Amino acid sequence: MPASATAYPARAVADAEAPLTAGTDRYMHAAAHAVAQAAVAELRGARGALAGARVLLLVGAGHNGGDALLAGALLARRGCAVIAAPATDAARLHATALTAARTAGVRLAADPLAAARAAAEADSGADLVIDGLTGIGATGPLRPAASRLIAPLRAAGEPGERPFRVLAVDLPSGVGVDDGTLPGPVLDADRTVTFTCFKAAHLLPPAAPRCGRVEVVDLGLPVPETMPLTARPADAELGRLLRVPGDRDHKYTRGVVGLWAGSRTYPGAAVLAASAAVHTGAGMVRLAAPARAVDLVLTRRPEVVPADGRCQALVIGPGTDPTDAPRAAELDAALGRVLGEAGESVDAVIDAGALPLLAARLACGGRCSQRQVLTPHAGEASALLSGLGERASREEVEAAPAAAVRRLVELTGATVLLKTTPTLIASPGGTLLSVDSGPGWLATAGSGDVLAGIIGALLAASRADADNGRAGRGEATDVAAETSARRAALGVRLHALAAAQAAGVEGAASVACAATAEAGPPYTSPGHPIAALEVAEAIPAVWERLWRAGAHRVSSSLPAGAAPGRAFRGKNVHR
Repeated sequence: MPASATAYPARAVADAEAPLTAGTDRYMHAAAHAVAQAAVAELRGARGALAGARVLLLVGAGHNGGDALLAGALLARRGCAVIAAPATDAARLHATALTAARTAGVRLAADPLAAARAAAEADSGADLVIDGLTGIGATGPLRPAASRLIAPLRAAGEPGERPFRVLAVDLPSGVGVDDGTLPGPVLDADRTVTFTCFKAAHLLPPAAPRCGRVEVVDLGLPVPETMPLTARPADAELGRLLRVPGDRDHKYTRGVVGLWAGSRTYPGAAVLAASAAVHTGAGMVRLAAPARAVDLVLTRRPEVVPADGRCQALVIGPGTDPTDAPRAAELDAALGRVLGEAGESVDAVIDAGALPLLAARLACGGRCSQRQVLTPHAGEASALLSGLGERASREEVEAAPAAAVRRLVELTGATVLLKTTPTLIASPGGTLLSVDSGPGWLATAGSGDVLAGIIGALLAASRADADNGRAGRGEATDVAAETSARRAALGVRLHALAAAQAAGVEGAASVACAATAEAGPPYTSPGHPIAALEVAEAIPAVWERLWRAGAHRVSSSLPAGAAPGRAFRGKNVHR
């Protein structure tokens, strides 16, 4: 049972498979059966029956084209009207697959472009398009013939709006297999069937959302033994990082968050970050903010302490204005503390208005460690890179976010969380993590402040456990290189689930740990608008849901059989 969706380099996948696949079509037939099975599910979902369903095959010269032709043959035998539109001469198509397709009644289009245009028609077009143009060995944009084939299909609209569904074989043709980039036009898939393991394009933006729901089918071929390119942690894996407090815990052993948030211009950010930290389980939140922000926080959260003091993690920057000179000086001093100028460095979330100040410190020779989590969006990442001597526009970051986040780690030494769809998290020496970033309703003012508060509370809890010689269920006692990254991933997942719950969205994404692993479009209902504070207030319920997902290992703090908030109650929590 896989702990996460793990993606390996395409070359490594091909090399691992080569000794078994050479000289046989056995695995191609097995792959075609999996594609046909997915196609049947899509057709039944779209029109309720197979007989008479119209299917267009987009066929390239490689093995993916062969998979599509063999799958088309299986569909034709079940009563579908199947047309193959090749992007190359018929002589270059997989010969055995082409023969099987023709024998089963698949018609090879004399004018492939005309077939694609007809398939895109709203009333008389295809019910399903199977994309087998290119496979995992392709690089760069689609060639002109393939690009022309998908043009009328792309013009028909987005998934869910167009009159047909798209099933991709391995991945949508034209995406960057190993880096998730979009070097040219791509026909977005409603569903993708791939084999053996995930590929990076399934998990990395901007390609990942183009893949739709992704299924990984086990054909009995080996997984590469190389280092993975990226991974998406499963809920059970993240849930094991959570710990329920026991009867010897007090506020300091649960983790204290020091919050440097809010300003005269943006006082509400402090309310949001503090509320999120409290709801995520911080033993105490200390607030350093202008008087207006403090008053707002105490009105909403009277348990917050507006005084400096002992804490296990800092959150610096939400809702701060770097042009406010007095406030900027306070934040800069806090950053000096974080970077360990007066001793050991501190666990911290560095967000928003603190990022430009950090860039200035790093440009003068400062250095972060993996214990600091930077949380830029694409624009802030661009500014941070530029501040560190790298020219990168926002558009360039958005086009190649995996490269950008890795470069930020190299330049800063920090753990970096790049707010993309999905969210990317990288740390020095660690695996690049990809985490569902939540429903679109999270695109609202203040949601980033909530995320910063969540991660701050998780870092504080991790540091408190480490200081007390106590490990969480999913990590070693020491705070290792990837611990901050995994805590950040847990924070993103809590944030996404809380938003889905607050918005009434069903079908929150997770990775299915089964014979057929799945990942993909996370939500199956539209939901409704939400405000950021509602996300913070939804955290406790989804915290318990994630805890239960990882509960097959019982926390050392709980008696056997105890559950959070039910049979077990911690004592002396006010010490």
